[in-house]
Amino acid sequence: MLATGKNSAWISVDGESEPRLAQLRRMTGKRFMPVPGDVVSVLLLEDGAAVVERIEPRAFTLERRAAHGRSKTMAANVDMLVVVTALANPAPRLVTLDQLLAFCELQNVAAVLVFTKPDFSDPAETERMLDVYRELGYRAIVVNPKRGDNVDELREAIRGHRAMLTGNSGVGKSTIFRALGGQAVVGEVSRFGVGRQTTTTARLYRMGDGFLIDSPGVNEFGLGTIEPGELARAFREMREPAQRCRFGDCTHRQEPDCAVLAALAEGRMAASRYASYARILAEAS
Repeated sequence: MLATGKNSAWISVDGESEPRLAQLRRMTGKRFMPVPGDVVSVLLLEDGAAVVERIEPRAFTLERRAAHGRSKTMAANVDMLVVVTALANPAPRLVTLDQLLAFCELQNVAAVLVFTKPDFSDPAETERMLDVYRELGYRAIVVNPKRGDNVDELREAIRGHRAMLTGNSGVGKSTIFRALGGQAVVGEVSRFGVGRQTTTTARLYRMGDGFLIDSPGVNEFGLGTIEPGELARAFREMREPAQRCRFGDCTHRQEPDCAVLAALAEGRMAASRYASYARILAEAS
């Protein structure tokens, strides 16, 4: 069975018939809570109650940095991130988008980019932004889930994957989740169009051979300590020029004969992407 969410000592599991609540049995010597995507073994009791007996080993764990440098496990066994970014209301936070893409590159997780709220954005600016990522080989889809625009294209993109919606709060992840068939509780939305607490716990919706997780907003997502060379490899457009820099330990910030800076000056790298690289590197040091 798949763990879909948790509430104190109870979790929601999705079995062969339908989702149900199961009590989390205390596991001797372990402080280990299941997260969405975990595969668990459930014992059905004579009175109809269900008890989680064991959490199976995870093939992959998705973690984000929490307060004070600690990490928080968000999901297990995912193989794709659906990175959601609003084109307006709130304004796109490209550094968060690029951090999540860098994470996907480092962890060998597939990524699909979803841009929401196109009716509030400038069409020309939207196309420019899409071109940046499509030229890098990322699949980028503009979705208006309330009208159903391109929802089927997104459904096809994640078919067969164990995917997770991620991005900042207020970008429309829960609306997309519901448009694809999942159930989500959405909190209050401010008069500025920003969700104050769109989702408080992650939820999972089984989709054929895969599943989709709707996660709380990611307002603090970091890659932790990372060296410039490793971060450069996480930016697709930097991999080739980084090999031609004069210095092997080039940070691509101010060194002479830096091929990455040359590519930026010649317009072969988007300024927004380089700004994300520089900010991520500064925060990691």
